[in-house]
Amino acid sequence: MWNWRDFELANHGVNGEPKEENFRFEQCPYPVDIQKDEVLIKTLYLSTDPALRCRMNESTGVDYVGPWQIGETIEGFGGVGSVMKSLNPEFVEGDLVCSQYGWPWKEYFVKKPDKSFQKVDKSLVGGKISYCLSILSLTGLTSYLGLTEKGHIQPSHTLVISGAAGACGSLAGQFGRLKGCDRVIGICGSDEKCKYLTDELGFYGAINYKTQNIKDELSKHCPKGIDVYFDNVGGTISDQVIKQMNKDSHVILCGQISVYNKDVPYPPPIPEETQQCLQQNNITRERFLVLNYPEKFDESLKQIAEWLLSGKIKVKETVAEGLVNAGPAFVSMMRGGNIGKQLIHVASP
Repeated sequence: MWNWRDFELANHGVNGEPKEENFRFEQCPYPVDIQKDEVLIKTLYLSTDPALRCRMNESTGVDYVGPWQIGETIEGFGGVGSVMKSLNPEFVEGDLVCSQYGWPWKEYFVKKPDKSFQKVDKSLVGGKISYCLSILSLTGLTSYLGLTEKGHIQPSHTLVISGAAGACGSLAGQFGRLKGCDRVIGICGSDEKCKYLTDELGFYGAINYKTQNIKDELSKHCPKGIDVYFDNVGGTISDQVIKQMNKDSHVILCGQISVYNKDVPYPPPIPEETQQCLQQNNITRERFLVLNYPEKFDESLKQIAEWLLSGKIKVKETVAEGLVNAGPAFVSMMRGGNIGKQLIHVASP
């Protein structure tokens, strides 16, 4: 009980898939003392996100996060925890808190809370505090605002989503359906995921890119062409989708997981044929970063929460048990082992 635990990055990997040996699990002294304005946090849940892969490189390719340092505690994006001690007037022992940025992979840590730390509104999460890291988080906001701000979604639209059974994809498809899209088509990597999309989430159709011909299936499911493409993967899948997009349509550049294991710039370069298709059909394809829309967060979360509390949205989470499994869970997620949001359950309140 007098030890705390963290995950350290054992070695960098620029090209290639992350491996479990990239991570090291260690025990450290329990933080007994805290200073003025600080709090002692017990981690309950951690978020693992594909975008963290860039932090395993010497250069992340983005300006809002830096690379992980070998031998130092890993800092992820989001986390949910409980306040164990407080010398901060804004927090008391027992408060549930969450942050979408800068949460260390530790069981216990001391923090001087900044604006990113917020108390959890239990009435919104309905007893599921993990929702603070999935639907009621930057993940949900990315899915929603991507559609509205970059996709310019309309009721008559045909929406195609790659990585459709992942954290953002599974939500974006439901949001598109609730916004009235004529058809929502998901692309994913297993029959189990396809069945989940159509049977549980209400997608019009789903395509298994590993066993089906993407071009033929898109033509079958999207006879009027594609108006909006929510792109989570990039690569050859996206090349196939873009070729069937309508004039004046929109690509939401959310992620490019197919190339995260390669040392290429972000967004990665695309084939000349695909670039010509974008230009000839006046298709927008702009980098999307949800952090650029803070003024829209409150209104968007209100809409998402209304849908959630009314039962119009289903939330799927893949949860690994224990901090010791954080590294393996990250590796599994990067190989497509998750459905919905990949989380780590570290402890109970």
